[in-house]
Order: sequence, then structure tokens, then C-alpha cells
Amino acid sequence: MGDYLLQTVPEPEIPVIERAIETAAQMLGSDRSRGYCLEMTCADFLAGANLDNGDPAMLLFSMTRFFKFLSEEQRQPFLAQATQKVS
Repeated sequence: MGDYLLQTVPEPEIPVIERAIETAAQMLGSDRSRGYCLEMTCADFLAGANLDNGDPAMLLFSMTRFFKFLSEEQRQPFLAQATQKVS
């Protein structure tokens, strides 16, 4: 799916997309498919795009997807910060 999508993208835009996929693969693990890396890149974009006056459900979906990639050592501090009361 990811490679098919790249066939439909204008040539000058491909290097940016390839770089984003490569960066996602480094973050997610090189064993992930290119399509999966592209999906996570898009989810990250949607999360950022929905921070202000956006769809809170999309932001929650994106955050939940990314949480799954944290190691157990990373999850505990994240949950501690996320559950702190806002002053």
C-alpha cells in the first residue's frame, strides 16, 4: 500500500515522504513495514493537527497508538505525568 501511494505522488515530493518513512522506521523499529511507518507518520500529523480546536477523539486515538510503542520503563513515567492533577 505504501509503495503504491508513492507511485501516485509527484516526483519532487518523494524524498520528503521517504525521509519521513525512514525516520518512523528508526523510531518504531526497522522490522515494521513501510506502510505501517507511513500510517504512524500520518497519525502523528493528525494528532498535532488536532491539538487546537480539532477532534479530541482523533487526538486520543493517536496518543493511544503511540503509547503502545513505549517500553514498560517509559510507560510508568508517562502514566505518572499524565495522571498528575493540573494546578
